[in-house]
Amino acid sequence: MRIKVTEDCIGCGACVAVAPDLFELNTDTMKSVVKKQPNADEEESAKQAKDACPVNAIILED
Repeated sequence: MRIKVTEDCIGCGACVAVAPDLFELNTDTMKSVVKKQPNADEEESAKQAKDACPVNAIILED
C-alpha cells in the first residue's frame, strides 16, 4: 500500500492525530505530507487516517 495526500488537504491535522508515524504537517504550507509509507503493520492506521480526513485528501493505492 502507498499513501498520497492530494492538494485538497486543508491542514486540519486529523491524519497526524490518527497516524503520527505516517503523516506530519508541513510547516511552510500547513498541509499534511506523508512522512513515510506504511509497512504491513501500519496499513490499518493509514486506512483510519483516510477515513478521518474531512475532505478526502488521502488516497491509498495498492
